[in-house]
Amino acid sequence: MILKTVIAVVFLAMLTSLAAGVGFLLRDDSSSRRLLVSLKIRVALATLLLALLFYGFHFGSLGQP
Repeated sequence: MILKTVIAVVFLAMLTSLAAGVGFLLRDDSSSRRLLVSLKIRVALATLLLALLFYGFHFGSLGQP
């Protein structure tokens, strides 16, 4: 159950980073680095999410009940 909660939190953090990136893209000037930082965070969270999903399916935490 804890793994599913962690996966949901990471997914919500990815969505938050995506929304922040869109806001930075629309508001900031071209010399701002906040959009790049948002992208780096989103890529790191996506990697973590894939690793958690692989772990869950490989060890049976997310498989069949």
